[in-house]
Amino acid sequence: MPSVSLQTWQNVRTQALDELEFAHRSVGGSSRGRRHATQQINHAYAVLLSSQFQGFCRDLHSECVDYFAKSVPNGILRAAFSKLFIQNRKLDKGNPNPGNIGADYNRFGLAFWDEVGSLSFQNQDRQRRLDTLNTWRNAIAHQDFDVTILGATSLRIKRVREWRVDCNQLAVSFDEVMRSYIQQINGGSPW
Repeated sequence: MPSVSLQTWQNVRTQALDELEFAHRSVGGSSRGRRHATQQINHAYAVLLSSQFQGFCRDLHSECVDYFAKSVPNGILRAAFSKLFIQNRKLDKGNPNPGNIGADYNRFGLAFWDEVGSLSFQNQDRQRRLDTLNTWRNAIAHQDFDVTILGATSLRIKRVREWRVDCNQLAVSFDEVMRSYIQQINGGSPW
């Protein structure tokens, strides 16, 4: 069974992303061709995808902290333990780029991206594309479209959809890595 965080990603967060898919089809139609009005929707979609993935990553991190904290018998120590794990958490303020995700999840004592990469050889490419998504997210949010960094001046829906597939696959991998890791430490599956 997946974590609550993954279930929320696959249901609630997916619905929010589906709304932008619908808006894109409504404005641009479903056939090929240049539609200038869809560029702003593509931008909104990329930013929303990044923010929803950030929410998933933060939720899963919190779910893992809560699971580990349950093993601390003293309530005061349990609260201090939890606070230390989320103090200055990068996913609370920064983008869900590989560096921020790794920094937060490595606090659990594992080499997070190495573990994610070991589940599928494709996860290394997904990790790179996640970084590209967040580069675009920053360009959109700050209105700074440097073609030497982005490789293009416009964002196509196809690319955003590819990033969404990557985020879906990474979410499943993150969930599996943390489930397996917690199970190794505590002897029981956390979800």
